[in-house]
Amino acid sequence: MLQKADPRNASILININGTLHPRESAGISPFDSSVQGGDAVWEGLRLYDGKIFALTEHLARLRSSAKALAFDTIPDDETLTDEIRRTLQANKMHDDVHIRLTLTRGVKITSGMDPRLNQSGPTLIVLAEFKPPVYDTDGLSLITSSLRRFPPDCLDPKIHHANLLQSILAKIEANHAGADDALMLDRRGFIAETNATHLFLVENGVLRTPHTHACPEGVTRSTILRLCETADIATEIADISLTEAYRADELFCTGTMGELAAITQLDGRRIGNGAAGPMTLTLSRSYRAEARKNGTPIV
Repeated sequence: MLQKADPRNASILININGTLHPRESAGISPFDSSVQGGDAVWEGLRLYDGKIFALTEHLARLRSSAKALAFDTIPDDETLTDEIRRTLQANKMHDDVHIRLTLTRGVKITSGMDPRLNQSGPTLIVLAEFKPPVYDTDGLSLITSSLRRFPPDCLDPKIHHANLLQSILAKIEANHAGADDALMLDRRGFIAETNATHLFLVENGVLRTPHTHACPEGVTRSTILRLCETADIATEIADISLTEAYRADELFCTGTMGELAAITQLDGRRIGNGAAGPMTLTLSRSYRAEARKNGTPIV
């Protein structure tokens, strides 16, 4: 599964600290903390019919992560929303748009790791692209990565930070194996998530998902659990082993960039009947309806 460039994105404007730059000339300082050490937090947002779904929840997670990293300055939600709106309006974007919102600790006075070298405030980047959901909804293949997700005593996954090397290394393994993505375990051997998304399985009519001990608190994941509660679909949050995933009736993954996508193969084993299952399809439709109906109007 390799994303393809959308020709509409060749001429987009990118917002860096409130200034709109053409794609070909947009850039940040080599002294910026994101370049120096991946010292930044980020959110992925999706625009549906002029509305951003779960904007409040995403901005709350961004703020939580920045607080955990002890950023001196964090723009308020009104400022962030205004800059997102300006970017979308400048690019004449209204639907099927993905927004990468990044907040770095800012530019350092000299190269180094020490946050005290950051003395000019944060860097805010709003990157909006025309991008429909990226996954093939007919079914993805996964392999289990040899890398383990960090537990909170190593690096708390509730910090939605921009150092994605763990995920990138796992994705390299998936690429070499000819799979779409990689499943990642925690240090105890239970499923955490994939290299990019949260995981759900269906077993005997019950929707199950792992704890978030070793993965981020997912906004899409929370939405799915809420939709299930409304629809009286039984759910369980638990430690889940690979064996339980292998024997599942259905598997699917969730995330803002890809919404819901069925997983039909894991480590060479066919999941269910090898196609997107009925609960996956039902929840996919419900999620998209929810996202289109209940977003925050922005353009």
